Amino acid sequence: MNILNYPSEGAEKRIDAISRRGLAFNPDDVQSVSEILNAVKDFGDSALIDYSRKFDAPDMEIADLAVTASEFDDAEGQVDAAFLTALDRAVTQIRQFHKKQRKNSWFEAARPGVFLGQLINPVNAAGIYVPGATGGMTPLVSSVLMGAIPARIAGVNDVVMVTPPRKDGSVNPHLLVAARRVGMDAVYKVGSAWAIAGLAYGTETLPRVDVIVGPGNIYVTIAKKLVAGIVGIDMIAGPSEILVIADDSADPEFIAADLLSQAEHDPLSSALLITTSQSLAEKASAEVERQLAMLSRQDIARQSLSDYGGIMVVPEMPTAIALANRIAPEHLELLVETPFAYLGMIRNAGAVFMGHFTPEPIGDYVAGPNHVLPTGGTARFSSALSVDTFMKQSSLIYYSEAAMAQEADDVIRLAEIEGLGAHAGSVRVRQKKGKK
Repeated sequence: MNILNYPSEGAEKRIDAISRRGLAFNPDDVQSVSEILNAVKDFGDSALIDYSRKFDAPDMEIADLAVTASEFDDAEGQVDAAFLTALDRAVTQIRQFHKKQRKNSWFEAARPGVFLGQLINPVNAAGIYVPGATGGMTPLVSSVLMGAIPARIAGVNDVVMVTPPRKDGSVNPHLLVAARRVGMDAVYKVGSAWAIAGLAYGTETLPRVDVIVGPGNIYVTIAKKLVAGIVGIDMIAGPSEILVIADDSADPEFIAADLLSQAEHDPLSSALLITTSQSLAEKASAEVERQLAMLSRQDIARQSLSDYGGIMVVPEMPTAIALANRIAPEHLELLVETPFAYLGMIRNAGAVFMGHFTPEPIGDYVAGPNHVLPTGGTARFSSALSVDTFMKQSSLIYYSEAAMAQEADDVIRLAEIEGLGAHAGSVRVRQKKGKK
């Protein structure tokens, strides 16, 4: 990996490349997804089956869309005890964390005769998109947990999952076992943009939902972007990214492993090390090359590191933190001797991993916090998927006659300034009635 000193022109260019890479969509892809959305909206299940037969399972029938009870039962016998142990740990710890995010409605006497508050309710239905074990992909069990558990804790009535079928029309058993463990109401064998359309508009089989969450390929991402506003979504996620801040106490082997864990995702992924130690920078660079040679996805990782990775040596730790806030990474690791000392300085990060034995994958699976995190610098203004993603807040307002009269003239004046005579009139008519 290239080592750059900051501040310098080269370092600025690299930071710019990372922080401004954004998430661009090919217009042809957007057009294709728009056509898929319209087809599902117009033709429902028959469109879902047409796309599924073309891209996933050639023998799919409408009757096969919903996973049956017997399929769930069969899946239980196809997973091993070690998986069940790991799954139970993850479910328990993710639930424990997300339970602390629940909010309650509130009501207060703000002024004499005035009661104000907030009514907090869950959405009625949520759809969880989970990439399937198709086309060489492995089952993303953690996506089942990270989507469904906060929805259940929020109190959503109906939580359903969509996932692409395998070529034979089945669903990976690990996904089905996970779905049953978190209380999924139904699982449907449908994927890609047509699954998002089915959840957004509803079909004869798929229910229409209020919120759609979960990761997916570029077609899923475009579909979520296009239906946002018709339904709520978690976020428009871009390529994965990690920023490691390290001092002399860090282990170069740990650093390299953590950088590569994200670089192997995608050629557009970003993996950056910022350190106060020139010696550590050199050792980490050499260790990345050593570990890179052993990766099955080394071509992808190498491209990622070449385009959006790097190592920067900074004069002091506050400079490293300032750069992290500027980049606003999805994952920020503090591989430093005293990580808690810097927490008050961190403003922009999807998740912060503190200490030498808290690698990012801990957060992906079992720590408890949600791993669906803002990318592409959006941690400057957005947050991880949470219980709040599935909640709505309604303002509550009550005025007595006397309280309204006390504030009526101010409302009327403000409404008149804005040229909204009917607004003023709705208060004035009550004011006149009260004076009689």
